[in-house]
Amino acid sequence: MSPIDRMASPFRSAAADAAAEAQLAGLPEWNLADLYDGLDSPVLAADLVRAEGEAAAFETHWKGRLETLAREGGLVAPIRAYEALEDLLGRIVSFAGLVYAGDTTDPERAKFYGDIQEKVTRLSTRLLFFGLELNRIEDGVIAAALAADPALAHYRPWIEDLRKEKPYQLEDRVEELFHEQSVTGRGAWNRLFDETMAALRFTVQGEVLTLEPTLNRLQHHEEARRKAAAEALAATFRENLRLFTLITNTLAKDKEISDRWRGFGDVAAARHLANRVEPEVVDALVDAVRAAYPLLSHRYYALKAKWLGKDALDYWNRNAPLPDVPTRAIPWTEAQETVLSAYRRFSPDMASIAQRFFDRGWIDAPARPGKSPGAFAHPTVPSAHPYVLLNYMGKTRDVMTLAHELGHGVHQVLAAPQGPLMAPTPLTLAETASVFGEMLTFRALLDRAGTPAERKALLASKVEDMINTVVRQIAFYSFERRIHVERREGELTAERIGAIWLEVQAESLGPALRFGPGYETYWTYIPHFIHSPFYVYAYAFGDCLVNSLYAVYQRAETGFQDKYFAMLKAGGTRHHSELLAPFGLDARDPGFWTEGLGVLKGFIDELEAMEG
Repeated sequence: MSPIDRMASPFRSAAADAAAEAQLAGLPEWNLADLYDGLDSPVLAADLVRAEGEAAAFETHWKGRLETLAREGGLVAPIRAYEALEDLLGRIVSFAGLVYAGDTTDPERAKFYGDIQEKVTRLSTRLLFFGLELNRIEDGVIAAALAADPALAHYRPWIEDLRKEKPYQLEDRVEELFHEQSVTGRGAWNRLFDETMAALRFTVQGEVLTLEPTLNRLQHHEEARRKAAAEALAATFRENLRLFTLITNTLAKDKEISDRWRGFGDVAAARHLANRVEPEVVDALVDAVRAAYPLLSHRYYALKAKWLGKDALDYWNRNAPLPDVPTRAIPWTEAQETVLSAYRRFSPDMASIAQRFFDRGWIDAPARPGKSPGAFAHPTVPSAHPYVLLNYMGKTRDVMTLAHELGHGVHQVLAAPQGPLMAPTPLTLAETASVFGEMLTFRALLDRAGTPAERKALLASKVEDMINTVVRQIAFYSFERRIHVERREGELTAERIGAIWLEVQAESLGPALRFGPGYETYWTYIPHFIHSPFYVYAYAFGDCLVNSLYAVYQRAETGFQDKYFAMLKAGGTRHHSELLAPFGLDARDPGFWTEGLGVLKGFIDELEAMEG
């Protein structure tokens, strides 16, 4: 997944719209047949029947026996059976999710997705006992079982991760209730948000557009068109403000109930646990970024206002293209070769894995009405392969988004041999490969810059991207914290949410930004707030980490690629401290974050020097 600002790249092609559209003809659409060949697939129907039978048999055969099996050396058999069921259910639900993402406004797809969610939730309720029962086994018994059985020891990382959840798990029947009600609770509100957002229409200078093209207008070379798009966004968001306010309040309360029952004190504690990252590490990151706001975003946007001949930037000019910088629609084939060549220069193996996505129908690139906005790489299950969703419009930023999502895809392919239980990577480390892929592509483009003007344009593009990935995402995290903390005292009005949004944006982006009427509604379209509370700091974590990692790469003579691939292949089997140690990096060191932010500061320094 990518930061939400990837929906609005910093540059808008000056080419005519018709010419741009011609360049984007024939974009690839994914082929989901490697999962199932259609909504009415007999194989899918058979898998649902098989999953139901196997889930019932699993519960009947293993429930209540795990401690005895642990003492007698038989625990690996149920874990392997559980892992196989996870893969089967994951395949089914991944297919439904990808079908739905292709057009969230299609009633047939929406019903299919909802029905699959209900069926899989019902079946997986039979498996809930497994993790709960494993966690009730005494530590000494688990330790002895792991020491005695090498096959069981293979699952040590998963077992140890699972046991970190032990202090927060509830009685079995309560866990079952929470699980089953997720379909009509959080899951339903998430779906309402997605379908509402996909159905929104924005009238821009007489033209009716969906969200993606409207956001794209915010980078148009004509200010009047940027302003019209910004006002159209605000008008439609304002019309739907009651609904988005209700969704936000409901989901924040839903989370508060879950946190209270489970014993999480801080509003972000559950996310930190899921990310396997210590709260003090996140606090150090947040403090470092907020302290650097004046050196980063404040300074850059003052510089950009000067380039545009303005005393301050109205919010619709934040992503405006630089003046006198010719741009064009970048054909898909060129985008593909740009990314693959950058990957190939780092590692032929990395490029070879990425090539599969193009050759085998693993990418869905066109921006279509109803399609999920933004971009993501979905890992599906280890027995299959990842899929990438983009909304490609031929911009420089779209090429970088392709590099980002393919980085995720390469990571997911490399981690897949760890299996369904241990391939998934905590969000903080999941962004490493994606941001590293972007950095490789950016550096390759920078090396090819033929003139100072081209270099300036590329540097400005990268700075804006890094501000979106680091500064904006930490600001989003601060916004979420304030919303969730205040929600504990009662519902927030749309006006209060908008006021918090403006306060956080002003602090993070600085005095060179002018937030006029309408911008107070822009919190409404950020999907991360809805789907994954507090996800957003993972982007800043990953960006700063990659900046430090790339510096090690530039200094390294040999062996870096091997260590990098070993890190990706580890999936979720190792803590961030273990994975970074071979590179001499430690996220617990405050200097780690300062060094990472120094890369962004250095790019801004170079841009300022160009003015002299």
